[in-house]
Amino acid sequence: MTITYEDFKKLDLRVATITKAEKVENSEKLVKLEIDVGSEKRQIVAGIAKEYPPESLVGQQIVIIANLEPRSLMSLESQGMLLAADNNGEPTLLVPDKKVAAGSIVK
Repeated sequence: MTITYEDFKKLDLRVATITKAEKVENSEKLVKLEIDVGSEKRQIVAGIAKEYPPESLVGQQIVIIANLEPRSLMSLESQGMLLAADNNGEPTLLVPDKKVAAGSIVK
């Protein structure tokens, strides 16, 4: 399936810095992340706990979809989605190769 360039432009891709990370209680896969998106702080819930221990995530920069409608996962609101590649069934985070300002737009 293809999308138009106009559809692609609707995505607000941003770099965020993880400021806090903790495993979600009663879940093997979910991690609750507090992130800095430059102009605001947000919470994202992601299924990466098996590959990324929470303590290894603090300070790391990730790429997120910032304008995704919030969604509830295990009674926690996720205010965006991080981007990861499927690496033989395991997520691999997409990260900038250099440190950039939190909230930077991905073009």
